[in-house]
Amino acid sequence: MGIQERKEREKGRRRQQIMIAAKRVFSFKGFNKATMEDIASEAELSPGTLYLYFKNKDELCASLSLRILQYLNIRLKHVSSEKGLEPEQRLDTLKEAMYDVYEFDPLILINMFRLQSSETLNNLSPELIKDITELLNSSLGAMASIFEDGINKGVFIDEKPLVLANVLWSLFSGIVLWGESKRIMDKGKNNLKLTLEIPFEILCRGIRK
Repeated sequence: MGIQERKEREKGRRRQQIMIAAKRVFSFKGFNKATMEDIASEAELSPGTLYLYFKNKDELCASLSLRILQYLNIRLKHVSSEKGLEPEQRLDTLKEAMYDVYEFDPLILINMFRLQSSETLNNLSPELIKDITELLNSSLGAMASIFEDGINKGVFIDEKPLVLANVLWSLFSGIVLWGESKRIMDKGKNNLKLTLEIPFEILCRGIRK
């Protein structure tokens, strides 16, 4: 192994170390209260070292979001390519996939939705925004293909598939964020699976011919 390759591997390990520490800090302090100094302390590094890898807390949070976007993309592509399902069955499978993504990492998914709905996107590097945009567009494309299949089979209304995909994505993100707000206000548990049932049923009724 050459010197340059060793340096790159060490850089990757250090970056991973910081991201693991950040997730721990976000989980017990919350994103808004957490500081780069808190994360540096958890990672047993100096704050200056963190800034060599991430220019700010928003960029660190967004980098964590890439992992869950990658998982979302894989799950949605699997649903869209699954054979032998009727359009409405495919929508049910899509609902389960989106719930599985939430279960995979609720904290990072919630922070990702908050990131998308705020001005913090302006704090991210062009490269990171490009990665997020590509993954999100790929996921929306997979959802759109599910709606397109139903339209082509005469089951769903003749509307632009990508518009329907954006409606579904907005529905999902809104429910996740509102569910988290209610969990904090009511000091209870967010039963997202149960909460998703009615909105998905309403959506299905609305697009059915």
